[in-house]
Amino acid sequence: MTLKLLGLIGGMSWENTIDYYRIINEMVKDRLGEWYSAEILLYSVNFAEVLLLQEQNRWDDLLKTMIIICKKLELAGSKAIVICSNTMHKIAPKIEVEITIPLINVVDETAKVIKSMNIKDVGLLGTKFTMEGSFYIEKLMKTYDINALTPAKNERDYINNAIYNEFAKGKFIEATKKEILKIIENLKQNGAEGIILGCTELPILIKSEDLSVPLFDTLKIHLQAAVDFSLA
Repeated sequence: MTLKLLGLIGGMSWENTIDYYRIINEMVKDRLGEWYSAEILLYSVNFAEVLLLQEQNRWDDLLKTMIIICKKLELAGSKAIVICSNTMHKIAPKIEVEITIPLINVVDETAKVIKSMNIKDVGLLGTKFTMEGSFYIEKLMKTYDINALTPAKNERDYINNAIYNEFAKGKFIEATKKEILKIIENLKQNGAEGIILGCTELPILIKSEDLSVPLFDTLKIHLQAAVDFSLA
């Protein structure tokens, strides 16, 4: 069987990119058999440069860089783009109009899974760009009629700090897990029927068995969509 070549943009952070590569190959093996693996081109960026531009709110510069990378992957034969970061999907709509191959959008794919379960109100965890920006919350509401609930300001700050100063550096601490579970409990008390882990490092720490409501692991959802595309 011929698989479609996927162009992955990783390194944001490399910790989660390892999981992207590993899980996508596990999914292909499970679908096709023991010796099958995914056909992938991986472009791994320097996260220090990306993070600096994010913190300086220089999203136009990030957009230019991402478009260049996508076009390189397209020129090299990729049939779809997979950005290994929820946060970078902030600029996904502007990237999509500059390339001629599909960009598999994590927000869309996550929303489809939530809709399939008839869930209306979900809690959203991620970086401050994900929790406080419009690209996730507005798309969920306007396109899919899903209401996204976000933590309180101090809780958002706590999660954002944990993502950048712990998870992105490969640190997964039990005390941090307990605090995030408390934040999730607060979201449940406010009406959340499920929880979106809108950062691809979060599922390394928070597992479905930790919760009494559905957990939407955006990393696995994103990769399932990528594998479906590759095998179609």
